[in-house]
Amino acid sequence: MTVPDHSPPGGGSVSENRSDTPTLAQVLTVIERLWPASLAESWDAVGPVVGRPEAPVRRILFAVDPVQAVADEAVERGADLLLTHHPLLLRGATSVAAGGHAGAAKGAVVHTLIERSIGLVAAHTNADAAVGGVSDAVARRLGVTGARPLVPSAGGGDAQGIGRVGELESPVSLRAFAERVAGVVPATVGGVRVAGDPDAEVRRVAVCGGAGDGLFDAVRAADADVYVTSDLRHHPASEARETALVGDGRPALVDVAHFASEWLWLADGAHALREALEADGFAVETVVSTRVTDPWDLLVGGGGRP
Repeated sequence: MTVPDHSPPGGGSVSENRSDTPTLAQVLTVIERLWPASLAESWDAVGPVVGRPEAPVRRILFAVDPVQAVADEAVERGADLLLTHHPLLLRGATSVAAGGHAGAAKGAVVHTLIERSIGLVAAHTNADAAVGGVSDAVARRLGVTGARPLVPSAGGGDAQGIGRVGELESPVSLRAFAERVAGVVPATVGGVRVAGDPDAEVRRVAVCGGAGDGLFDAVRAADADVYVTSDLRHHPASEARETALVGDGRPALVDVAHFASEWLWLADGAHALREALEADGFAVETVVSTRVTDPWDLLVGGGGRP
């Protein structure tokens, strides 16, 4: 299964008057400017994973997950750099051997990339918090205007932070809004799950790309009609709905696949990086992965509430 190729207009082609090829070190400087590592959460692991600083970078592949299928796609597409949202070594590793141990899958990715001279960089919670980041991409595609952070970054300014909240130009029903969400995100086995009155009016929308069930206090404080996020666990979702039901029923919940919500940022990130590099006089091509890396393969017995 693949998703549509949403590479920036022009297929990621560079301007004719830009001819200098940047090194990985020069690309990393621009990445730091766009998505500062200082915005990353303390537990996160962002930045370069493999690659020589002096290596030339002509083509960059953007993807959500640094899995083997994506590493193979980077090889197939002739990429010099793979930029993924999720880190490969978030929880650390004692070996990157390609086989015979618990971390063999990660080791195989490392070997594939190094043997083909492909760098790997992660832009994770720093790309979540930055202006134009993951939640901004989700909000924009859902028609949310005036988006502002749910939780501003410490010292990062009013525009930077985790999650976003804003308003639709015109109110719609929760059912219609959920259908809008389903039409925007890539199709996955789990689809789009909804908790709330289908006929309830939705105007103020809170979003958090990726796992967001730790932000319910901020969502309620923002007076959102609906909260769009991923990976909603049973107990936090149940508590959120019970709390809503003793009040006015808000916020309703819309839960999408983790991969699907974050994939929406890739084209924006690719466009921003290419534009910034071109402004510095460098020629690069940026492309977006079409691999669906959501881990689920089959849904059995799905449906609405009995």
